[in-house]
Amino acid sequence: MNFSRLPKIAISLSLAVLAVAGLVFINEASFRSSSDAVADMEEAQLTRGALNDLKQTILDAETGQRGYLLTGDERYLEPYTNAINQVNQQLDLLRQIFTPYREQLAEFGLMSRHISRKLAELDLSIRMRREDKEEAWRFILTTDVGKEHMQAIRDQTTKLAAASIRNMEQGHAQIKQTLLLSRIGVSILAIVGLLAFYMYLLQTRALFNAGIREQQSLQRERDQLDLQVRERTANLAELATHLQNVREDERGHLARELHDELGALLTAAKLDVARLKSRLGTSQPEAIDRLAHLTTTLNSGIALKRRIVEDLRPSSLSHLGLVASLEILAREFGERADLTITTDLENVDLGGSAQLTVYRLVQESLTNIGKYAEATQIVISLLNMDGYITVEVRDNGKGFDSNAVNSNSHGLTGMRHRVEAAGGRLTVTTSPQAGTKVTAVLPKDR
Repeated sequence: MNFSRLPKIAISLSLAVLAVAGLVFINEASFRSSSDAVADMEEAQLTRGALNDLKQTILDAETGQRGYLLTGDERYLEPYTNAINQVNQQLDLLRQIFTPYREQLAEFGLMSRHISRKLAELDLSIRMRREDKEEAWRFILTTDVGKEHMQAIRDQTTKLAAASIRNMEQGHAQIKQTLLLSRIGVSILAIVGLLAFYMYLLQTRALFNAGIREQQSLQRERDQLDLQVRERTANLAELATHLQNVREDERGHLARELHDELGALLTAAKLDVARLKSRLGTSQPEAIDRLAHLTTTLNSGIALKRRIVEDLRPSSLSHLGLVASLEILAREFGERADLTITTDLENVDLGGSAQLTVYRLVQESLTNIGKYAEATQIVISLLNMDGYITVEVRDNGKGFDSNAVNSNSHGLTGMRHRVEAAGGRLTVTTSPQAGTKVTAVLPKDR
């Protein structure tokens, strides 16, 4: 790093920190000022609403009183009774609002006294009416006392409402002032921030160019390593395919040797036993029994030889075709393992290498099922599609966790490589206690 650039970088960082701190301060101050102004406006709105509700309640009480005085019907007193119950609550609310404001609290006290006098005048006239003192309540009704009290209440509510309006206007003015100051402060700090950013860009341009050159160098190295990895992967894949082909060739050679040499020896031994048995006749029963046992042993050896030869290189595949070979493989495995195997096999047009791939796939799948699955039913299907074929081996065994497969287990890896080498794709679907399904898709024209 060029240490001569450190002071300039420190200046740009200091300007950036200053701009951020200033923005935070302006934002916080604006928020607090605006919140206070909004609270004052909400309080003014609440005051106006409470004053209007109080005035309307007094008017409702007066309306109920006049209806009762004129008719004498107690039902007309319901608005009066409701209004009397609400007045005290409304006065308590207004008292809480005006308590912090000495001048408005004095006006509120004067209004409260006028309301008390108005309510007393209403109550007096109602009592006079109930006591049948007609001249008294009519006198009260015709005087201007109630009107004067009501007018005084209106005047006081108007004064208090005007004070609330002034508070609201002050809140509006405060918000406008806050917004103006915030606008100016943010503009100044934005300029400072842009200056710091410009200085930072000047200092980082060289670093950016150096970083690009380093990335290009790393990319060239990465591409070279990636090319080497792909080449070695291809070489390993070719080697694995070659080893697989060599293995198949060796198995074929061993199968031919066993079939030709060992088969001939076992057959010759069986013919010699038959000649000895015919010459002895029935004169030596013990020797006849031993020869019969030897014949049985030779037959078992011939059957074992045939099974080994078929496992190494299935002759049925070249003589009978893929479908018949799979049927034979499924029947023999089902008999040995005492399993129920269902087949759904269609004739497919595949080359010899692809047929051997399908056969080995099914053979390996059956071997794995016999070793690990603990299944009772197996389904083998071979379906002919447009341009490709699908092979599926499904069992109802205990399944396994595909994420917990041991890396040293090469069975699935070998199956997948064999299928991919033939241009196909292998999929294994399984989960614990849900069985396993091995599916391969291979092209026909590979």
